[in-house]
Amino acid sequence: MSSSRVVRVHTGDGVGAQSLRDGIAKIQTELKVTADFPAEVEEAARRAAANPRLPDLDRTDLPFVTIDPEGSMDLDQALYLERDGDGYVVYYAIADLAAFIEAGDPVDVAANERGETLYGADSTVPLHPRVLSERAASLLPDQVRPALLWTIKVDDTGEGTEVKVERARVRSTAKLDYHAVQKAVDDGTASESLQALKEVGELRLEREAARGGISLPLPEQEVDVDGDQWRLAFRSLTPAENWNAQISLLTGFAAAAMMVYARVGLLRTLPPPDPRDVQRLHRVARGLHIEWPAEQLYPDFIRSLDPSRPNDAAMVTACTRLLRGSGYVGFDGEVPADPVHAALASEYAHVTAPLRRLGDRYAGEICLALCAGTDVPGWVLEKLHVVPETMKESGRRAHQYESAVLDLVEAGVLQHRIGEDFDGVVVDLDQRDDHRGTVIIQEPAIEAWVTAPQTLPLGTEVRVRLAQADVGSRAVGFTLDQPAAGRPPG
Repeated sequence: MSSSRVVRVHTGDGVGAQSLRDGIAKIQTELKVTADFPAEVEEAARRAAANPRLPDLDRTDLPFVTIDPEGSMDLDQALYLERDGDGYVVYYAIADLAAFIEAGDPVDVAANERGETLYGADSTVPLHPRVLSERAASLLPDQVRPALLWTIKVDDTGEGTEVKVERARVRSTAKLDYHAVQKAVDDGTASESLQALKEVGELRLEREAARGGISLPLPEQEVDVDGDQWRLAFRSLTPAENWNAQISLLTGFAAAAMMVYARVGLLRTLPPPDPRDVQRLHRVARGLHIEWPAEQLYPDFIRSLDPSRPNDAAMVTACTRLLRGSGYVGFDGEVPADPVHAALASEYAHVTAPLRRLGDRYAGEICLALCAGTDVPGWVLEKLHVVPETMKESGRRAHQYESAVLDLVEAGVLQHRIGEDFDGVVVDLDQRDDHRGTVIIQEPAIEAWVTAPQTLPLGTEVRVRLAQADVGSRAVGFTLDQPAAGRPPG
């Protein structure tokens, strides 16, 4: 079934790993996607990788680091923070694809067809050929790279006060992962830059709360395939991941403000929730025995939830409904009627992941031109109303791909356990049939359909039986055989 969680897979060798890769190959065939590019695209990418257009401005003096999931090679972002009186200066380097790609060349055409990188287990379908996305354009350590360098001054409250973006040469000094950053901060060995990241990240989280922004505390799923064994577990996000995300959000807010002021840009939007959906969530909260005072705003309610508690986990899952419907809008000359991203409670733009999302390259070029006082490139303006549709289609495809891979992994984890009983929590009901819903199993970490002869007890701990786990069809299903089989949430 589809899931809002991310699954990261670590595979060794053996029957299980090969079965997983075979299943992913089948998914790619079904969805008509491939990690391979036509020969002319690969050749154009190789030529571009060998001859990047390096900018004159040299900021290799700044000791940037990248912070990404372990094993990542498509490194879009590198950061360095320093204290500036009572405030901070955030230097944020973003991979510069325009140093390699020209409008209308084979790589550009292919990227406009794909829209975004598809992630699934240990196999990706990249937006750009890997010679660029994982090598020449990636901000790998100890390599001089062309970048869009954002310089953002932040005051002692976490508010951005000044911003500029310009092309520069940069060099990352280290490739870090979230756990390494968290450990260094926790044990006191972190650099001043990483200590400042924690401080700015926490200030920005406070501003998010004050602004009415929403961050759902959804865990990730991780699977290890070792030989013929598949193991899956939930992993909560570390504080370091949230701090890092806040720097990306800070940059996206700055970019959006710049574009709205200039009346030209590409925004990421989300309409406000339908009041009827919010009312439905109030009913769900009552059914889960979670107190939600009438005067408590929705974002504050979300922040009060603890997903480690069964009833709160069910509530978090139900709340994802209000985050659906996000999209992109391009404009030139007139700001859209509703430019806000409702979950972030602000105008917002995607500009920090051009190796993985097509729209970020276009939005980045707009901000460069606005800061330099030059005209936005014609090739950008020509696509302003096309790119949103491209991203809509690629987002749909990405959801299908990631959901199919997750279904495959969950079926692989459970394929030898048909008929076994598991403890779980009912976290959602089918709006058309309350005898069908979603159950989360903590061990192994599974989210799947469950059916029952009676209305499923939402938010209740239940005992369910595995009825189906087929790798070929990627189908997993549980049954709840006994009425009121579970315990009310505690």
